[in-house]
Amino acid sequence: MYHVLLAVDETESRAVAQANAIIDLSEAKADVRVTLLHSFTDNPSGASAPQVTGVRRAKDALEAAKIETDIVEASGNPADTILDVAEDRNVDCICVGGRKRSPAGKALFGSVAQSVILTAKRPVLVAGEGQR
Repeated sequence: MYHVLLAVDETESRAVAQANAIIDLSEAKADVRVTLLHSFTDNPSGASAPQVTGVRRAKDALEAAKIETDIVEASGNPADTILDVAEDRNVDCICVGGRKRSPAGKALFGSVAQSVILTAKRPVLVAGEGQR
Protein backbone atom coordinates (compact mmCIF):
# COMPACT_ATOMS: atom_id res chain seq x y z
CA MET A 1 0.00 0.00 0.00
CA TYR A 2 1.27 3.47 -0.92
CA HIS A 3 0.67 5.89 1.97
CA VAL A 4 0.43 9.63 1.23
CA LEU A 5 0.36 12.40 3.81
CA LEU A 6 -1.86 15.18 2.44
CA ALA A 7 -1.20 18.39 4.36
CA VAL A 8 -4.02 20.88 3.79
CA ASP A 9 -4.90 24.34 5.00
CA GLU A 10 -8.24 26.16 4.89
CA THR A 11 -8.11 26.92 1.16
CA GLU A 12 -10.75 24.77 -0.56
CA SER A 13 -9.41 25.07 -4.11
CA ARG A 14 -5.88 24.15 -3.07
CA ALA A 15 -7.11 21.18 -0.99
CA VAL A 16 -9.16 19.85 -3.91
CA ALA A 17 -6.21 20.31 -6.29
CA GLN A 18 -4.02 18.33 -3.89
CA ALA A 19 -6.63 15.56 -3.62
CA ASN A 20 -6.91 15.44 -7.42
CA ALA A 21 -3.13 15.16 -7.75
CA ILE A 22 -3.25 12.09 -5.51
CA ILE A 23 -6.24 10.64 -7.36
CA ASP A 24 -4.23 11.00 -10.58
CA LEU A 25 -1.32 8.91 -9.24
CA SER A 26 -1.04 5.68 -11.17
CA GLU A 27 -1.21 3.64 -7.94
CA ALA A 28 -4.29 5.50 -6.66
CA LYS A 29 -6.88 3.30 -8.31
CA ALA A 30 -5.50 0.17 -6.69
CA ASP A 31 -3.58 0.69 -3.53
CA VAL A 32 -3.31 4.19 -2.04
CA ARG A 33 -4.15 5.32 1.45
CA VAL A 34 -4.19 9.00 2.47
CA THR A 35 -3.73 10.63 5.84
CA LEU A 36 -5.15 14.15 5.78
CA LEU A 37 -3.30 16.54 8.08
CA HIS A 38 -4.28 19.99 9.21
CA SER A 39 -1.88 21.85 11.48
CA PHE A 40 -3.43 24.64 13.52
CA THR A 41 -1.17 27.61 14.19
CA ASP A 42 -3.90 29.51 15.99
CA ASN A 43 -7.22 27.98 16.99
CA PRO A 44 -9.11 30.28 19.38
CA SER A 45 -12.48 28.75 18.47
CA GLY A 46 -11.33 25.22 19.32
CA ALA A 47 -12.17 23.82 15.89
CA SER A 48 -11.20 20.30 14.93
CA ALA A 49 -9.65 19.28 11.61
CA PRO A 50 -12.87 17.78 10.18
CA GLN A 51 -14.47 21.22 10.61
CA VAL A 52 -11.89 22.86 8.35
CA THR A 53 -13.38 23.39 4.90
CA GLY A 54 -10.19 22.39 3.06
CA VAL A 55 -10.03 19.11 4.98
CA ARG A 56 -13.69 18.30 4.26
CA ARG A 57 -13.38 19.07 0.55
CA ALA A 58 -10.22 16.97 0.14
CA LYS A 59 -11.77 14.08 2.08
CA ASP A 60 -14.93 14.20 -0.06
CA ALA A 61 -12.89 14.13 -3.30
CA LEU A 62 -10.73 11.23 -2.11
CA GLU A 63 -13.67 9.20 -0.85
CA ALA A 64 -15.53 9.77 -4.12
CA ALA A 65 -12.50 8.18 -5.81
CA LYS A 66 -12.73 5.29 -3.29
CA ILE A 67 -9.42 6.14 -1.62
CA GLU A 68 -9.12 5.22 2.05
CA THR A 69 -8.58 8.30 4.24
CA ASP A 70 -8.05 9.23 7.85
CA ILE A 71 -7.66 12.65 9.45
CA VAL A 72 -4.97 13.90 11.81
CA GLU A 73 -4.80 17.29 13.44
CA ALA A 74 -1.90 18.93 15.17
CA SER A 75 -0.72 22.35 16.22
CA GLY A 76 2.52 24.20 15.86
CA ASN A 77 4.80 25.18 13.03
CA PRO A 78 3.16 23.65 9.91
CA ALA A 79 6.39 22.54 8.19
CA ASP A 80 7.73 20.89 11.34
CA THR A 81 4.38 19.24 12.01
CA ILE A 82 4.16 17.87 8.47
CA LEU A 83 7.64 16.40 8.71
CA ASP A 84 6.99 14.93 12.18
CA VAL A 85 3.72 13.27 11.13
CA ALA A 86 5.34 11.95 7.94
CA GLU A 87 8.07 10.36 10.03
CA ASP A 88 5.71 9.04 12.73
CA ARG A 89 3.37 7.48 10.17
CA ASN A 90 6.20 6.34 7.89
CA VAL A 91 4.44 7.68 4.79
CA ASP A 92 5.76 7.07 1.30
CA CYS A 93 5.06 10.59 0.01
CA ILE A 94 4.05 14.02 1.31
CA CYS A 95 1.64 16.18 -0.68
CA VAL A 96 1.65 19.91 -0.01
CA GLY A 97 -0.12 22.79 -1.71
CA GLY A 98 1.82 25.47 -3.47
CA ARG A 99 0.79 29.07 -3.61
CA LYS A 100 2.09 32.02 -5.53
CA ARG A 101 4.19 34.41 -3.50
CA SER A 102 6.61 37.08 -4.50
CA PRO A 103 10.28 36.54 -3.65
CA ALA A 104 9.94 39.22 -0.97
CA GLY A 105 6.88 37.45 0.45
CA LYS A 106 8.79 34.18 0.64
CA ALA A 107 11.71 35.90 2.36
CA LEU A 108 9.49 37.64 4.90
CA PHE A 109 6.93 34.93 5.61
CA GLY A 110 8.70 31.75 4.51
CA SER A 111 7.09 28.94 2.63
CA VAL A 112 5.79 25.76 4.22
CA ALA A 113 6.09 23.90 0.92
CA GLN A 114 9.68 25.08 0.45
CA SER A 115 10.65 24.04 3.99
CA VAL A 116 9.10 20.61 3.52
CA ILE A 117 10.74 20.10 0.11
CA LEU A 118 14.18 21.04 1.42
CA THR A 119 13.96 19.00 4.62
CA ALA A 120 11.87 15.90 3.86
CA LYS A 121 13.48 12.48 3.73
CA ARG A 122 10.84 11.21 1.32
CA PRO A 123 9.28 12.39 -1.97
CA VAL A 124 7.21 15.55 -1.88
CA LEU A 125 4.38 16.18 -4.34
CA VAL A 126 3.48 19.86 -4.76
CA ALA A 127 0.05 20.60 -6.18
CA GLY A 128 -1.05 24.11 -7.07
CA GLU A 129 -4.58 25.46 -7.21
CA GLY A 130 -4.63 25.45 -11.00
CA GLN A 131 -4.86 21.67 -11.30
CA ARG A 132 -7.94 20.12 -12.85
